[in-house]
Amino acid sequence: MSVYELENGLRVIDLTKQLDPETETRRCHLFRYNTGGPIPDFHTIMDLTSHLGTHVECPYHHNDRWTDVQGLPISTFMGRAIYVNITHMNPNDKIMSSDLEKSCGERIREGDIVILDSPFKTPPFTSATNTAEDKRLFICRETAEWLRRKKVKCVGFGDGVSIESNNEDVSAFHDVLMEVNVVFLEVLKNLEELSTDIFFMSYAPIPIKGLDSCPIRAYAIEGIKNFS
Repeated sequence: MSVYELENGLRVIDLTKQLDPETETRRCHLFRYNTGGPIPDFHTIMDLTSHLGTHVECPYHHNDRWTDVQGLPISTFMGRAIYVNITHMNPNDKIMSSDLEKSCGERIREGDIVILDSPFKTPPFTSATNTAEDKRLFICRETAEWLRRKKVKCVGFGDGVSIESNNEDVSAFHDVLMEVNVVFLEVLKNLEELSTDIFFMSYAPIPIKGLDSCPIRAYAIEGIKNFS
């Protein structure tokens, strides 16, 4: 279940990938133990990669001198979000500023969370990634420069946009945006459940000093005044 109706008319959509340690290809191990003896008091050691499942990437991920997870204010990880489903492009095209102008227009405000997607869906980090069947759109330096000019605070990705197509474009995308503390959201799910393209969103990580990125619980709330 990924959609929840609240009593006050709000609608919550869980945008997070569910994780199963038995099937995950990225590091995900749980070690459960009882600290209480005859009075059960179970704890769990979590052995996880910081880029597991749905996760937020912070600037420290790309540069040792840039900000880590705990160095960013909590307001970085929540706010007005806009879902941008780019439908006019061809498979494996690079997203240029003209494409973003056409798809976003004047809807984007300073400080927004922007989620990029397209109809060419391929789940990331699978055997199909970067093969002939992978038709996702590509990001590049020009994509990042447009988003930086708009002063967004976060860029997220649906299954229709690739962030790992080639080293040159990926490095430039990180260079341009993470330098100004823009964070990235990867492996977002259930975007098709959204009933509006503008909504409130939250994805707060654990504020651990020295952490570059973190798995998160991402969710959208539709119907909040001033966020729709």
